Amino acid sequence: MYEQLKDFLCSNDENHHLSIGANMLAASGAGAATTILTNPLWVVKTRLKTQGMRTGVVPYKRTLSALSRIAHEEGIRGLYSGLVPALAGISHVAIQFPTYKKIKFYLADQDNTKIDKLSARDVAVASSVSKIFASTLTYPHEVVRSRLQEQGHYSKRRYSGVVDCIRKVFQQEGLAGFHRGCATNLIRTTPAAVITFTSFEMIH
Repeated sequence: MYEQLKDFLCSNDENHHLSIGANMLAASGAGAATTILTNPLWVVKTRLKTQGMRTGVVPYKRTLSALSRIAHEEGIRGLYSGLVPALAGISHVAIQFPTYKKIKFYLADQDNTKIDKLSARDVAVASSVSKIFASTLTYPHEVVRSRLQEQGHYSKRRYSGVVDCIRKVFQQEGLAGFHRGCATNLIRTTPAAVITFTSFEMIH
């Protein structure tokens, strides 16, 4: 999706070189489409991981049965709980991809080579730095999204919405509450980003 949007945006540019703004627009569009399509799966994932913390609730058995049960008990609103902060998380993609591109251009300039001739090491550096930078800046949306998605049909609703969740997290936990689990998330996602980007660049 990202590559298709890039091709569309640079169709009138003979050099096929996108500005930072155009790169961010392409990344945001791809991120929004992915987020909307996959949000129900994120809801199920969060519920399955946290259902042991909720007492008096019949546990979900499998992914498909969880999807069906949430749709039946809570409707579309349940399947798309946490969508607003998830869409806010598009900023992660909008930061990561342009940053990745800019780092690659910088490394190519330093090595006096073309961007598509970068070594696997340079690609790994660009992908890891851009991932860490974007994830750290945008991690608060993950906290808000997961807390909203964790609320089930039968569990006590601690938050009435996005604004209420942000307010309560800040009041009860301070700024540190918005980055709870960030280090663990970086340890988990950064290697995956490096492998994905490096493999893609080396193959193409």
